[in-house]
Amino acid sequence: MEVEFLERIEKNDYGDLITEGEHWLIFLAPDQKNLGTCVVALKRPEKELSGLNHDEWSEFFKVVVQMESTIKMAFNATMFNWGSLMNASYLQHPPDPHLHWHFIPRYREPVEFRGRIFKDPCFGKSTINIQEKLHLPSSEREDLMAHILKFLEL
Repeated sequence: MEVEFLERIEKNDYGDLITEGEHWLIFLAPDQKNLGTCVVALKRPEKELSGLNHDEWSEFFKVVVQMESTIKMAFNATMFNWGSLMNASYLQHPPDPHLHWHFIPRYREPVEFRGRIFKDPCFGKSTINIQEKLHLPSSEREDLMAHILKFLEL
């Protein structure tokens, strides 16, 4: 990947890189109020879903299957929300969107990981209006990524 593109990805603060496929990068999102929340970002500049090619869609399908299976096995998630919004990119002038997906596991019941209890703050509803965030210390983030990688097979 080009240095300029990597700097742009870093500027977006998708989180810590967990792994990557041929076309997609998977990051542990900064906000972990929903345990296992990730960002899946395209490895090339693209602004719209309609710009994805067949190989990118095909690999994205595999990423969806693997991420959902992984987080179910790792934390017993109940369901998953996926969103590709990019709204904040259009607050800039000129807009500079980058195609990415938010992967948000949802939990009917609280989940314990490394002694911390995670409760889904609004199970069954949108998380869009929840202002509280949970930023884990780097040691907990590292443990979380290692645990996810035990189950993730891209």
